[in-house]
Amino acid sequence: MHRKSTVMTILIADDDADDRLFMERALRQSGYTHTIQFVEDGEELMEYLRHTGRYTKETAPWPNLLVLDLNMPRKNGFQALKEIKDDMELRRLPVVVMTTSSADEDVLKTYHLGVNSFVTKPFNFNRLVEMVIALKTYWLDTVKLP
Repeated sequence: MHRKSTVMTILIADDDADDRLFMERALRQSGYTHTIQFVEDGEELMEYLRHTGRYTKETAPWPNLLVLDLNMPRKNGFQALKEIKDDMELRRLPVVVMTTSSADEDVLKTYHLGVNSFVTKPFNFNRLVEMVIALKTYWLDTVKLP
């Protein structure tokens, strides 16, 4: 059982260092002051969520929101999403896919696997900040999560 705390954590799974940096900057610019954690591929994501490998409950706090890229090495976003949604302990984690793809088949596949939201990464930083504000407002300020 994961307990909700007053400290929020956003976990970002993305193999692109620039995208991670832009996401962190956009979150900070949007007023998000809590913890941001990063993993670089689907294998590391699952280790983080299951507290295995180098991750412990102390170093890997339960995220309030997972922002997941689809195109990652070792285990891609589709594979990680399926694993998360098939796991009774992990399935309640809200997952937002944020990827460069806007292909209808990717949208359909992720929703079929149980994603909570699908957004296409904007190529403009100001648009990214607007998108992050909307995601933060909805997922962290508005909805009631288990």
